[in-house]
Amino acid sequence: MEALRFQVVGEAFKKKPLDVTAPSERPCKYFGKKVFNREKMYKYLPKDVYEKMIDVMDNGAQLERKVADAVAEGMKQWASENGVTHYTHWFQPLTEGTAEKHDSFIEHDGKGGMVEEFTGKLLVQQEPDASSFPSGGIRSTFEARGYSAWDPTSPVFIIDDTLCIPTVFISYSGEALDYKAPLLRALHAVNVAATDVCHYFDPSVKKVKSNLGWEQEYFLVDEGLYAARPDLLLTGRTLMGHDSAKNQQMEDHYFGSIPERVAAFMRELEIEALMLGIPVKTRHNEVAPNQFELAPIYEETNLAVDHNMLLMSVMKRVARKHGFRVLLHEKPFAGINGSGKHSNWSLSTDNGVLLHAPGKTPEQNLRFATFIVETLMGVYRHNGLLKASIMSATNAHRLGANEAPPAIVSSFLGKQVSELLDHIEKADVKDILAMAGKQGMKMDIPEIPELFIDNTDRNRTSPFAFTGNRFEFRAVGSEANCASAMIALNSAVAEALVSFKKRVDAKIPELEKQLEGTSHSATFHAIIEVLRDDIKTCKPIRFNGNGYSDEWVVEAEKRGLDVEKSCPKIFERYLDEESIQMFESLGVMTRKELMARNEVKWETYTKKIQIEARVLGDLSMNHIIPVATRYQSELLTNLNHMAAVFPVDTADKLSSRNKKIILEISERTSAIEKGVEELVNARKLANKIEDEHEKAIAYHDKVEPYLDKIRYEIDKLELIVDDSLWPLPKYRELLFIR
Repeated sequence: MEALRFQVVGEAFKKKPLDVTAPSERPCKYFGKKVFNREKMYKYLPKDVYEKMIDVMDNGAQLERKVADAVAEGMKQWASENGVTHYTHWFQPLTEGTAEKHDSFIEHDGKGGMVEEFTGKLLVQQEPDASSFPSGGIRSTFEARGYSAWDPTSPVFIIDDTLCIPTVFISYSGEALDYKAPLLRALHAVNVAATDVCHYFDPSVKKVKSNLGWEQEYFLVDEGLYAARPDLLLTGRTLMGHDSAKNQQMEDHYFGSIPERVAAFMRELEIEALMLGIPVKTRHNEVAPNQFELAPIYEETNLAVDHNMLLMSVMKRVARKHGFRVLLHEKPFAGINGSGKHSNWSLSTDNGVLLHAPGKTPEQNLRFATFIVETLMGVYRHNGLLKASIMSATNAHRLGANEAPPAIVSSFLGKQVSELLDHIEKADVKDILAMAGKQGMKMDIPEIPELFIDNTDRNRTSPFAFTGNRFEFRAVGSEANCASAMIALNSAVAEALVSFKKRVDAKIPELEKQLEGTSHSATFHAIIEVLRDDIKTCKPIRFNGNGYSDEWVVEAEKRGLDVEKSCPKIFERYLDEESIQMFESLGVMTRKELMARNEVKWETYTKKIQIEARVLGDLSMNHIIPVATRYQSELLTNLNHMAAVFPVDTADKLSSRNKKIILEISERTSAIEKGVEELVNARKLANKIEDEHEKAIAYHDKVEPYLDKIRYEIDKLELIVDDSLWPLPKYRELLFIR
């Protein structure tokens, strides 16, 4: 084993970057080359079919089957010209990954031969086996039928020889078994609610879009070193490993020069991504050694989620060509920064107005304040749910450590926005508004339009920070499907906006009588009054301080925020009555779907900890203890040789250090053995629990603590066992690419 370790370490240092030849065209020329986008649709579809598809995509019009047939024919022609022989419905089951079943275009021609065929029916619908994916009990093994249905709002794309069709995935009885279906419903809900509120300020608004810009952090590890670490291979993270003498403490990796091999990987990844229509823009070294980041230009949320899921798949494939493995686990290495997927979220109108951006007129700034406050209302009312939406067994290791935000949802607004909301809350309505007939309104803070250039600082400890014209949901994990967070966030904001409009509308008639003026004047007075109430209500969610401090945990609990740290218990927020009521009232998810999803979450949590426990037990008993005792035997042999050569006093003096090491090895291997035995027993007891919720809690409370206890002893052994004997690549070897 030790020979293998040094062999793979040596090979890692010999690696040379692949020669990546970029296309001769500039990126803007080959962007979307592998995507059946609007340009391709215009070329390959009849004009009337193209126009109907645009209506479907932009306005949600019903897709007619004859239109689907024509689209399928044009799609197939384009795909065939690009060497495509197969097609697949590409969907996002509750596994945090993607799924696909490839079928060829061929069919019998009735004459003993074959013909290539692709119809609207095949484009629109397939029947994957619904019982083979996580369903939380919605589908039993004998109830296998499920359906995947084309999502026309997300473009079809080509991977290798396969036409990939983004789809939703539902059960035979209609329940969503994926992330896309409820995401589309949540986006529809926030569109309707936000459009209604926008009409107070601009009646011409027809649609409000939810936008997302994700920042994908990841680690790269040499493939040979990865293969020599069973824990990385099977769990995605190192279950043992002492700190490297040098890791990130010199702060020299962040934004540093990108290693040559990594730069070659990044170039090829960007080319692949751009051809697939993923608008990647930013690349750089992150804080931890071997940690990097890639970020795109903002897109509509549904498409952005699809692109992120696709990119994670492409990353893994391209990395292997360069001798790397991509680590998307949120905390693959202890003691250094973990990886997140900061999700920058905003709302915008069909005429290009960012609703979370300050404007140049008082009316625009009142609209800005309205959408800021109602976003905070949604986050405040459902702060526990939002935390549940980003929580996982893997992300739990990252939150609250090394620059990741804490597991308490709060929102940082910055000084100027906070002062604006405080002013609206405390000032009299008459002081805030000075009406001038139908010419509009004027807020008595004339300096606002000029000062909103950089209107906030940055607070890395805030899970949900306002950053100038959007909110950054920093708590989302690196390997997560960010649809989970976007479903919860867009739903919470939609509910807040619906409530806001109802209350404003209820106040307008009475205010019209009091003001004896225009309905315009009464509307803005009503908006101010409701905003004042909401600013007071959601104030507990606003926190501009240090989210890492112990004082904040105490203060957050006083404010009524969710401070639970147990991952399985955090998932319970999905089943709170207020959560169920919100999702059902908006048509996003039913009680049955929510209960099923939680079953999946608890079961997934249990399985991840179970696998880690089994891997650690195996490594401890079959790798670490044998190597430690072998070294101990060598030291004992050395003691015997000392005694044979030197007088007793001299031998004792010369061998005192070895005796200490021998004793320490005995103590630590005994502690490891005992820990593994207790770990196995704790697993056996937990496995007897039938209820998935209770089993997950047992794994969190009774099983998981042993992982850290055993690791502590192993990491101490790593410091004293002969380096040439240690069986696994160490952090100093894993964390520095050459």
